[in-house]
Amino acid sequence: MISIPHKAKQFLVLLIKLLVVGGAFYFIYTQLANNDKLDWMKFRKLVLEKQSFGNIFFILFLTFLNRFLEILKWQNLVKVINEIKLKEASKQVLGALTAGLFTPNGIGEYAGKALFFDKTQAKKIIFLNLICNGIQMILTIVFGIFGLLYFNVKFNVITTKMVIVIFVISCFLFLVSLFLKKVTIKGYSLEKLIHKINEIPKQIHQKNILLAIGRYLVFSHQYYFLFLIFDVEIPYFLLMATIASVYFLASSLPTVQFLDFAVKGSVAVYFFGLLGVNEWIVVFISTLMWFLNVVIPVVIGSYFVLNFKAQWKS
Repeated sequence: MISIPHKAKQFLVLLIKLLVVGGAFYFIYTQLANNDKLDWMKFRKLVLEKQSFGNIFFILFLTFLNRFLEILKWQNLVKVINEIKLKEASKQVLGALTAGLFTPNGIGEYAGKALFFDKTQAKKIIFLNLICNGIQMILTIVFGIFGLLYFNVKFNVITTKMVIVIFVISCFLFLVSLFLKKVTIKGYSLEKLIHKINEIPKQIHQKNILLAIGRYLVFSHQYYFLFLIFDVEIPYFLLMATIASVYFLASSLPTVQFLDFAVKGSVAVYFFGLLGVNEWIVVFISTLMWFLNVVIPVVIGSYFVLNFKAQWKS
């Protein structure tokens, strides 16, 4: 095995940190600067007309609360290994978010969190992060399906035949998973996964679910209040159903964090277009949601990445 000198190793780590942070800022800038659908002059005029300290504070508070609930989720789950303080949980969540910015569906976040722990705990950390993100995805699917059904009643986007086909396929996949739960692939099986999930204390699961529900409601209502601020007048349940549908369908598509707003924006334009909402308002709100809930945490997370000291030992 080739031994890397300590100084060379330090330089390599520093270079990786700078590449991650520099790349994050570069992609953020290019996505904002090169989005020709954003009419910045029109937006500036509208913001100057609508500016309100109360509105700005409230939207920023929801941004903080959204990420804070995610940090509490992680702090709660990692108790399975050892107790960590809120500051440490914040460092791990925000640092991992920055590290996973360029990877498909934030996969790099898993490795990012694992680096904060001893190498022997890597598999446990990846598993806990799967639980952390998994419950959020399940809620997105559940709320999204109900949202789509409600939206479909109003606009008949999906035919009744298509709904039946989707339902039958879902039932079929569920039954197949039950029959295949004992099938082992490289030492892993669905049955073993369920067993490992059940090993986590119920109190931790219950708190994780409550925090995930809270985070979903915060995020979706942040979307809702932004539409209200921009004078979009749509009945509450219809607007929330549309938001749930957009979030569900956009989250189902493979993407990377820095393109998240573009994917959600494209789906949002279609759905809100059916409601008669101006396209540029939809695009801007989607971009603003991305900026508030991804860009700001990534900027903070960049500080933790630059000051990161790996727990892994060679």
